[in-house]
Amino acid sequence: MPSDPHPPELTDALGRVSARLGIVGSAVHFFRETSSTNDRALELAREGLVVLADAQTAGRGRRGHAWFSPSGSGLYVSVVLTPSRARADSARAIRLLTLTAGLAIAEGVQTATGLSSDVKWPNDLYVGRRKLAGILAEACGSPEGPVVVGYGINVQPAAYPPDLIDRATSLESELGRPVDRLLVLAETLAAIAARYDDLLEARYDAILDAWKRRAPSAAGARVSWTTAEGDRSGVTSGLDADGALIVRTRQGIERIVAGELRWETGNEE
Repeated sequence: MPSDPHPPELTDALGRVSARLGIVGSAVHFFRETSSTNDRALELAREGLVVLADAQTAGRGRRGHAWFSPSGSGLYVSVVLTPSRARADSARAIRLLTLTAGLAIAEGVQTATGLSSDVKWPNDLYVGRRKLAGILAEACGSPEGPVVVGYGINVQPAAYPPDLIDRATSLESELGRPVDRLLVLAETLAAIAARYDDLLEARYDAILDAWKRRAPSAAGARVSWTTAEGDRSGVTSGLDADGALIVRTRQGIERIVAGELRWETGNEE
């Protein structure tokens, strides 16, 4: 599927941060509309490649959830990265990729707009109780190969579906003013490039420490989840060195590496 010509304002925005992008953005494919930027990036799968779209007809999040992607109201972006190239403990770099991306996007949003957002394990950005952005990482074949990191950020208020009205927010809703969507794009890509460099250089503790500072729900929040043995619940107690969420339950300590968590409002301690 051929991409569309770059709008001049996109070329200008990327040009202003080109010195900070490194390999990220080595090729940029723009679509006015596509099924999913992750789908297009998975087809091409070249490190540093960026795919972005003005609208997605089949945007998706984790575990098969749809991502609402109307034209012009958000950023829908995918970046191809290869965490297995890390200079030490590449398996750990692969496990930390999603957390690294979430941290970077929160940092880029704050640089572009001044808005501080919280990261919520493993892949979401929140302002208060409302979701601002989500991330989906998908491997391109083997675990040692490239990984597509897709992210969606709500920029403008939109006519959200009924199931999202009380759970979603946007940059402009939070700030009460217009937001330069392409500035947010440029700064999030630059932040991803910087944190990707941390990942490749095995600066894992720097990534985890910065992530924890933006993640109040990682400690003291009550969560529940479903296992083959039934429902479980507990209180979050931080991350381990690989980015797994630690939860204290009545049965002991649980290490959560994947799956769907249900978060309750408020902290327990």
